[in-house]
Amino acid sequence: MRLTRQTNYAIRILMYCAANEGRLSRIPEIAAAYTVSELFLFKILQPLVENGLVETVRGRNGGVKLGRAAADINLFDVVRVTEENFAMAECFENDATECPLVDSCALNAALREALNAFFGVLERYTIADLVKARPNVRALLGIDLIQRPALAG
Repeated sequence: MRLTRQTNYAIRILMYCAANEGRLSRIPEIAAAYTVSELFLFKILQPLVENGLVETVRGRNGGVKLGRAAADINLFDVVRVTEENFAMAECFENDATECPLVDSCALNAALREALNAFFGVLERYTIADLVKARPNVRALLGIDLIQRPALAG
């Protein structure tokens, strides 16, 4: 299974916000850190906000922050809201009725088991795990170069 670019950058947005804990992150800064367009990141932001993974703060000094603790957001949470289709083969599609084995196919069962294993691994890793895995993640993302006051409360 290959995750979409949208999912990849949704995870990266969350990692940036986790690494920048206690401060608002701005989309232009995140885009610069990953050398990707701001417009692309703004499009990705919508499902993250709608599902409570990210909160936005409007205004001149606004930005984004995690909607809950990084340790409480697992990778499956992100994949579930950013991926449109988990069909690993044509027979996983809702309208796949042409195959006479569709209801009793061993391939279908094996692929479903593999997909569930994939989801199980994603559930075990959190955004906090990803950020903690690299002690210098703040420096790699250029966060330490940005001077901004901490969030109140």
